Amino acid sequence: MSQLIYPGLVLRNHYAIVRELGHGGFGRTYLAKDQHRFDELCVLKEFSPQVQGSFALKKSQELFEREAEILYKLKHPQIPRFRELFRETIDNKGYLFFVQDYVEGFNYRSLLNQQSFTEAEVMQLLFQILPILDYIHSYGVIHRDISPDNMIQRQSDGLPMLIDFGGVKLIQAKVESELAVQGGQNPSPTRLGKVGYAPDEQMRLGMVYPNSDLYALAATMLVLLTRKEPQQLIDPQTLNWNWRKYTKLNPKFGEILDKMLAYRHGDRFSSVQDVLSALSAINPPPQTPINPTQPILNQSLFPQPFSPQAGKNSHIKTPLLVFVFILILGVFGWLGGRYGLNNYANQDLNQLAKTEEKRQEALREQLRLLGIDSNFFVELVDEEFYHRYPEQRGRTLTDKSSDSIWRENWNKIADEFLQHLAQLSDQSRIKLGNYSINDLDHLKAQVNQLQLSSQSLYDLADAKFFDLFPEQSRNVDLGFPMGQVWQAITNDVVNNLEAGTAWERVEFASKKTQKTLKYRLKPGEGKIYIAHLNKNQVLQVRLKSPQSSTLLSIYTQKAQSLLEDSPKNRWSGRLPDSGDYQVVVVSKSSRPFDYELTLETR
Repeated sequence: MSQLIYPGLVLRNHYAIVRELGHGGFGRTYLAKDQHRFDELCVLKEFSPQVQGSFALKKSQELFEREAEILYKLKHPQIPRFRELFRETIDNKGYLFFVQDYVEGFNYRSLLNQQSFTEAEVMQLLFQILPILDYIHSYGVIHRDISPDNMIQRQSDGLPMLIDFGGVKLIQAKVESELAVQGGQNPSPTRLGKVGYAPDEQMRLGMVYPNSDLYALAATMLVLLTRKEPQQLIDPQTLNWNWRKYTKLNPKFGEILDKMLAYRHGDRFSSVQDVLSALSAINPPPQTPINPTQPILNQSLFPQPFSPQAGKNSHIKTPLLVFVFILILGVFGWLGGRYGLNNYANQDLNQLAKTEEKRQEALREQLRLLGIDSNFFVELVDEEFYHRYPEQRGRTLTDKSSDSIWRENWNKIADEFLQHLAQLSDQSRIKLGNYSINDLDHLKAQVNQLQLSSQSLYDLADAKFFDLFPEQSRNVDLGFPMGQVWQAITNDVVNNLEAGTAWERVEFASKKTQKTLKYRLKPGEGKIYIAHLNKNQVLQVRLKSPQSSTLLSIYTQKAQSLLEDSPKNRWSGRLPDSGDYQVVVVSKSSRPFDYELTLETR
């Protein structure tokens, strides 16, 4: 582990380092606890640009955010989520950290060391992984680095997860290259992928195609079957794969693997769907869904879908309430998507109870009046429905009487969320589903111009968010519907700050060292107080308010947290620096209340 980054170190007042997971050419990877999400484990990937300096680091972040935007939109249950990117300076050295979900389990390299894989197991594995590739390829993303090391068998359900996208390394390489050119240096060439697993066009020419991933996947399957590395299976003279002397397979299956491994990319299967069709012809896929949480609907079925090419947040369409979605959109004729909608072909949706039809008509009208995108809203409600009723994950609700209780539960969540979203401003609400990282950065910049920190902004946004959604975890991941809601709330908070209604500068009268401020907070509100104080002054903060009604935070000008989200109503300490200090008071009460805040220095 780097001497500068060690267990117990807290980055950004947010991520506590647990241990190093590994390191490579671009930096190290760490296991960390997300202190803003009940110490949930996550992965921090470090990138330390060779070109150093504040400008280089800022430029690195800009380039990363520009290039990595599509990765934030990948939302698949078998891909760790990309959460955020942030920069940090440690001992005068600049770093960028990429935050991802942590997956508990073993990679297939470890599993291979303990066991051999049968043809049936490898066939099932293909049926489990190919849909993931189909999904990422639909976004124009190519993994580039499939191997046993970059596949993890998730401990919770045994499903394979794809990790360590080579696209991240490509972005890192592009950032290094651009920074080197700007610094007058010659960028060094970067080779992505593993020798033997990546095809020739990728390793030698740097060219990649969707079927470059198919090559690497087939190579990985043969390694699992034979327990031999690719270099032991490839004839160095002819470059043909000679795997048949190590394992015996169904001849048709062997032909499929051979075609996936063709030397020329034009001789391979052109798409994942072609491979799945070929495999299904010799061995139908398992009857139980391989991907229980998310059969992805054919996007062409939906009017005005979220398009990554258009720069919008593409959310995954779940089939949980397709019948509700159809009613919301007023569409009754297009059932038949490739991921399971055929089951609806013979259902008569017009037999839904009249009361349910009226309810859906009312829902459609409410969404129209509030300016909320129907696609986004259904995903938001689905997300909460699965959270409350995990036993329903993976099945589609029908119009049968046996599902009436579940339809009722879904509708209750929809009504509840509509009431909450109605409290947002029209300006913020209409963008739900389309907020991007750039929007969040713009809001931070607006707040910084007011001499306020992003921590204070987040405190006020969280107060409103948890007032509306007390059972939710704070999630600023814009690829998830609830992250979009948090962003909309943050947008409203910034508008209030710019209007001067949610912050106040504290000036001490001549020769006075104490100031008492009074204010009335409504549920979900907060207020920021800024006071210019000097190093080594002793500051005392006293808050008089109803019991258990507030959270108190104190931040230095350098964004150091002296007190954060504390239910305490008193704090005293010697100040570490001179500058503007921010004292934040937020409500966690369900009723309006008055408070008195006293700041005293000596």
